[in-house]
Amino acid sequence: CNPCNPCAAGGGAELTAAEATAAYDCLLEEMIAAYSKSGMGTAQAYVNWRRYSTSAYQSATHGNRYVQNYGDANAANYARYEAVGTLPAGALLVKDSFSATGGGKLSVGPLFIMEKMPAGFNPSGGDWKYTMIMPNGSIFGVTNGKNSKGMQFCIDCHSAVAEDQDSLMFLPEEFRRAF
Repeated sequence: CNPCNPCAAGGGAELTAAEATAAYDCLLEEMIAAYSKSGMGTAQAYVNWRRYSTSAYQSATHGNRYVQNYGDANAANYARYEAVGTLPAGALLVKDSFSATGGGKLSVGPLFIMEKMPAGFNPSGGDWKYTMIMPNGSIFGVTNGKNSKGMQFCIDCHSAVAEDQDSLMFLPEEFRRAF
């Protein structure tokens, strides 16, 4: 992935699963309030969806921030991970995020949203729409919308698994919730 993208500016402190869970629980209300400033319904609704991760985990492709993976009912097959097949139009996947510094400082990170769109929306991106909401609630970009060029790094990273996994990256096995 492109190291010059907005995802590259996360934290680097390593937390245990218990520490990451405690940090996430502490920040969750602040994250929801921050993302809700965007006016997007997804920014409030996602926490009521299925959570695929057992705890927050560090994601190198999201700036070494700690993330949790959520999906709406249309994305239920995401739980099949590498055997996912192709998700239907309307499927929504969300990663909220926070960073942790070596000094113990925690801060809300961006909200990353993938929405499967009808065929033809963006064939080069697997018909996925990527949206990134910044911690202040501003929308950094949306595929085929505001700052679409700025969202190209999402397509570039996810295209590595487009053919085999419908452009989906999966969380590490040790953090996967069984369903």
